[in-house]
Amino acid sequence: MNSRGNGKDLSNGDAKDEDLERFRQDADGQYLTTNQGLRIADDQNSLKAGSRGPTLLEDFLLREKITHFDHERIPERVVHARGAAAHGSFQVYEPMAEYTSAAFLQDPSASTPVFVRFSTVAGSRGSADTVRDVRGFAVKFYTDDGVFDLVGNNIPVFFIQDAIKFPDVIHAVKPEPHNEIPQAASAHNTFWDFAWLTPESTHMLMWVMSDRALPRSFGMMEGFGVNTFRFVNAEGRARLVKFHWKPLLGVHSLVWDEAQKLAGKDPDFLRRDLWESIERGDYPEWEFAIQTIEEADELNFDFDPLDPTKLWPEQAVPVRRIGKLTLNRNPDNFFAETEQVAFHPGHVVPGIDFSNDPLLQGRLFSYLDTQLTRLGGPNFAELPINRSVAPVQNNQRDGIMRHAINRGQVSYGPNSLGGGCPMQAPQNMRGFVSYAERVDAQKVRERSESFGDHFSQATLFWNSQSDPEQEHIVLAFRFELGKVEHKAIRQHVVDLLTNVDEELATRVAKGIGVPAPANGQAASAANDRLEAGWEQFGVTSRPTHRSPGEITRAPELSMANTVKDTVKSRCIAVLAADGFDGAQVTAITKALEAAGARAEIVSTQLGAIRSADGQALEPDKTLLTAGSIMYDAVFVPGGSQSVAALIQEGDAIHFVNEAFRHGKAIAATGGGVDLLLASQAAGNGSNGRKSKKALSLPGVVAEREPSDLSDVAQQFVEAIAQHRSFTCQHKERVPA
Repeated sequence: MNSRGNGKDLSNGDAKDEDLERFRQDADGQYLTTNQGLRIADDQNSLKAGSRGPTLLEDFLLREKITHFDHERIPERVVHARGAAAHGSFQVYEPMAEYTSAAFLQDPSASTPVFVRFSTVAGSRGSADTVRDVRGFAVKFYTDDGVFDLVGNNIPVFFIQDAIKFPDVIHAVKPEPHNEIPQAASAHNTFWDFAWLTPESTHMLMWVMSDRALPRSFGMMEGFGVNTFRFVNAEGRARLVKFHWKPLLGVHSLVWDEAQKLAGKDPDFLRRDLWESIERGDYPEWEFAIQTIEEADELNFDFDPLDPTKLWPEQAVPVRRIGKLTLNRNPDNFFAETEQVAFHPGHVVPGIDFSNDPLLQGRLFSYLDTQLTRLGGPNFAELPINRSVAPVQNNQRDGIMRHAINRGQVSYGPNSLGGGCPMQAPQNMRGFVSYAERVDAQKVRERSESFGDHFSQATLFWNSQSDPEQEHIVLAFRFELGKVEHKAIRQHVVDLLTNVDEELATRVAKGIGVPAPANGQAASAANDRLEAGWEQFGVTSRPTHRSPGEITRAPELSMANTVKDTVKSRCIAVLAADGFDGAQVTAITKALEAAGARAEIVSTQLGAIRSADGQALEPDKTLLTAGSIMYDAVFVPGGSQSVAALIQEGDAIHFVNEAFRHGKAIAATGGGVDLLLASQAAGNGSNGRKSKKALSLPGVVAEREPSDLSDVAQQFVEAIAQHRSFTCQHKERVPA
């Protein structure tokens, strides 16, 4: 498939890479110049009146350099400020002509270039990667018909139903205006005050308090379009559609304790993981999936398909996987690409159109308005990363940062002086035509009654979680609400949760110093308090009905049911010092690498360490610069000298304890078992006693006299693939 007018073959996923090539610059072998090309002889000293005299105003080299430096920053995004991105390609599995005329969804042999940006929402650019937050998942498709931006999140629903409330939710979750505290966190008064007074946010609160808000990596994170769009086929038939990204590595998360520690130990943990995975060739992959609803069936569900606080349960609306996204190239320059990329849900192509989702309708204005401010004017689409690979021709001229040099005397239409060009494209040449939806209604400021059920899907989410996931949700509410200073707000949130599940509300209440709901009367008393508060503070979007529906549990909502058959991209720490068993390290690390994982040697110090038989290894990190929180699993090889040295290191004991407490796989061979026994993870700190407990702990593979290292390695790989084991009794007693 060739694009018209520029000679590029867009069936090649490298089309955007080729388009960017003319903008790339390398400094190798080049002389230093000014922005005007003047070669500079001395860039180390400003022009002065004598060596100790004043700097002269005529120093144009100094002025150009300092002026550019003073203006190098652009306003950071109001939301999604901290991000990481990569280039890649997308291919559809089979033609989707039945559903949409979108050209990039028709040819399985064609590869569409993409640029994908992941982000946190609430924090500034300087915040950490691992905070509890929604994650942005924005995909820019460079298609033959122009740019299509699919701007979504890693959570399928949102806090609000109507875009007019968007400034309020963001103001509430941002640092409080009187003291600019806290950064990148929702554990404060204003957010939870907003939450209890906005009952439509209840479903989203459940997701954000779950481990979904703490992804292990971007490559292990789902993506959702959140809003409802329309597919329109060539015959003009429309269907409502939801978009999904399903990671091939499965959906896996951190736990809250390690997320907090990573924010201090490695605040760039997720962006570093993305960058290094691509550099190694461990390309992150997702399957693109859709849910569709026929227009005639739009009102036949116990949820409103246009309500952005609701998901479409997969049991009611099956998910169909239709293509694959692969990220395979890192940006050349963070600012020029990742920071300057501009997404906008209004960037669609023929075959994709908008629904009446009221949150989407507001986003169509907000994103464009934001880019005008952040990127300096209306020409942001001309920046290299935003440029369409399809030809661009229109009568829009001038403006700040204009890149194109348009020739000719005509800049209007219709015209005769320019031969009518650029001319409108008829529909048979894939000119975009908006879907002709019939609308017959009065102009009103109100919510549809079908948007009124604020609790049943929150209950569905809670009921669908495994026991450990439910425990983490309870602890998350306790942590966040435990930092809220106003007891009345804490009480109101518990009242809100009573409508989700009385057990949930009771467990949360016990940890935050407010009365637990009383059996039998809990919902009634809680709702009386809520109604009084809503009435007092002018809340109009109140729950109008509760219809649980036939679906009481949805397996896809629990990460316990995700993919657990691969260790690809996982990183395993090998704790070793001088005197380690070289054969054991070689056998286990080779098996890990063969399975797609990688191993890093963590030792007491940098500099070569030697095995008992003289083999030299260079440690990757030390116990000072690393921690178990940075790894997916831990292996402790034998070697009496090595193990004895590690047992004397408190950081090594802590490393094992912490990994165990976080449910990570641990393997030990030979004398390495003694390090496990010296920790509290096995036998509550048995100080080296030969205890069999170390051999029967969930997620732990320990063989004091391994007869078959390949069997140990296989067991270890299988344990790592499970991501975590939360079945250990009393693991919370282990100090970490």
